Amino acid sequence: MPEVTEPYQPGTPCWIDVVAPDQAAALDFYAKVLGWEGSPGPPETGGYALCTLKGKPVAGIMSAEAMGDQPAPPPVWTTYFASADADATLQAITRNGGTTFTPAVEVMNLGRMLVAADPTGAVFGVWEAREFPGAGIANEPGALIWNELNTTDREAAAAFYSAALGLETAPMEGAENYFSLSATGRPVGGMQPLGAAGAPPEAASHWLVYFAVADTDGTAAKVAEAGGTVCKEPFDMVAGRMAVVQDSQGAPFAVIAPKPMNA
Repeated sequence: MPEVTEPYQPGTPCWIDVVAPDQAAALDFYAKVLGWEGSPGPPETGGYALCTLKGKPVAGIMSAEAMGDQPAPPPVWTTYFASADADATLQAITRNGGTTFTPAVEVMNLGRMLVAADPTGAVFGVWEAREFPGAGIANEPGALIWNELNTTDREAAAAFYSAALGLETAPMEGAENYFSLSATGRPVGGMQPLGAAGAPPEAASHWLVYFAVADTDGTAAKVAEAGGTVCKEPFDMVAGRMAVVQDSQGAPFAVIAPKPMNA
């Protein structure tokens, strides 16, 4: 079901975006690597670029210049979770040890959003949809397929996301030290300790986005050709063949050619 036709259930990753030092370069990179189309938006949106695949929205790219006097965050992809009530979610985040960087703000008539961090420091967003539900296509080449938390404290993170976003954690069959995150009984993301992810000891907790691709090795080659970096060469794992890369401005993400469902 690559085309999303139903509203996102609360707790489900529904959108991703990145603040790029050079928006035009980021748009060019993802066009070459994932086949996205997009251009800077109007001034009233801060030039926010809505990237599309097959005419459906898949991600946002914002220029760091639009941050004005505020310090721009590092170039990382932010995962946004669907919420029926952003204010209530904000209160739940604060009540359970999280940190909020922005209040729940209006985004024209599109919805309401906030940005926060869990108690281990991993940054994420919350989206209360109005006229814009989120990504219109998922789980097919060029689109978001998975969102993964790499954390310094798995137990603390599991307790937080359960209390704040209603996500339940369970060991994932066939994947040692890896856990699924489920919303209303459906797996919507994964979680693993930073050590299991092979991160250096000084690494911070973070969310990593995965994009589906038809050919992991070919996509890794495109990343390098477009000025990005292949951080972890393509390898086979339980869910398919994946690689971890960075775009031309340093934003990390993973690509995966998933195994067929019956494989």
